[in-house]
Amino acid sequence: MGLSSGQENNMQLVLAYKNFAANRAISHIGLGVAALNTAKSLRETGANTDVWPVTSAAELSARLRQAPASHVVISAPWIQTNDLAQMCVEFKDTQFAVTCHSNLGFLQADPSAMRLVREGLELRRTNWNFRMAANSARLSNWVLAAYGIPCAYLPNLYHLDRAQPKRERYPGGTLRIGAFGATRALKNLMTAAGAALEIANSKRADLEFWISSGRNEGAGSVVDAVRQMLSGLPHVKLVENSWQPWPQFRRTVRHMHLLMQPSYTESFNVVTADGVAEGVPSVVSDAIDWAPGSWKAPVDDAHAMARVGRKLLVSRWAPRQGLNALKAHNKRAIEAWTAFVT
Repeated sequence: MGLSSGQENNMQLVLAYKNFAANRAISHIGLGVAALNTAKSLRETGANTDVWPVTSAAELSARLRQAPASHVVISAPWIQTNDLAQMCVEFKDTQFAVTCHSNLGFLQADPSAMRLVREGLELRRTNWNFRMAANSARLSNWVLAAYGIPCAYLPNLYHLDRAQPKRERYPGGTLRIGAFGATRALKNLMTAAGAALEIANSKRADLEFWISSGRNEGAGSVVDAVRQMLSGLPHVKLVENSWQPWPQFRRTVRHMHLLMQPSYTESFNVVTADGVAEGVPSVVSDAIDWAPGSWKAPVDDAHAMARVGRKLLVSRWAPRQGLNALKAHNKRAIEAWTAFVT
């Protein structure tokens, strides 16, 4: 990160996220997976970084009393503002930040997120050791333009720990397309399913359409609608894949020929990065701004998504394009984190 040895010795960065299931490696705890990838990437640059799964502000404070940190970045606005203010007073030498883990549209999924963001911006005005942050440059820029208060940009990093596996172009036979993630309307699963169905029909191929199951975030009708679209078709199988430990999920991703991640709103999208690491391209919307332009399709156009998907299935260059795009994102992200801790 370009830090001097003295700065490295004095800097201890903690990435804290809400521990929903007391296990940071479960793939549906996206905040934990994102924190782990970011920490591994930063540690490779020499930054002293750790990941703390915590269940409450009290637990975070107790850990800081035992192991003081120079910087604490809290993933997502979930700690109440009064608790944050108390931590700022108790740990005066610690720089705190709360990072919005989604772009503006996704904040509506949490009934208290926008309130906590507004309160956090006010807390910044009265404390020298607190700031709001976003892992989306779009949201960071909007906060400054809308409220006149700076919002740090702390993007997700994705750790690439080995060479990208060689991927053969789709050889024919059963076509496996995955559209993974929590069941939320904003993930646009219905359009992804429609595009997958069109691709399979155009190729006269049997289709396995894989989705994540077991985590309904207020959008149960979405999966019902997908079932209605695909049921009774002799060449189509809907595979509802249970949530898996993240390394196991990576193997599932590697099993796919193509991914569909056409979210209406995003800040990074770990599943697309998982696909890059495994050599599997994704059809995405322009909300996933770091992805290659050739992977993108209009968010509300299943026919256009199918057209992009067919090209990616036969492209020998798509995996390398995705890898180059992710590496370029990581390089910019390292620069942003360097500015935060120095």
